[in-house]
Amino acid sequence: MASATNANMNAVRETMDVLLEISRLLNTGLDMESLSICVRLCEQGINPEALSSVIKELRKASDNLKATENSTT
Repeated sequence: MASATNANMNAVRETMDVLLEISRLLNTGLDMESLSICVRLCEQGINPEALSSVIKELRKASDNLKATENSTT
């Protein structure tokens, strides 16, 4: 039983490593934690295209906020 659990954990870790490498090659800017959250959301049925749109919008908002903060200081 423990060896099956270890094998499953190793498979999950290897899959996430591959996904992270693909993410880096595509310059998504996602770290392991963010990528893991995205994968879990997709596994729960969230539309990947909608998730991508939300991430892009959040990045735009963050960039605008940073630009506003930099111009006021």
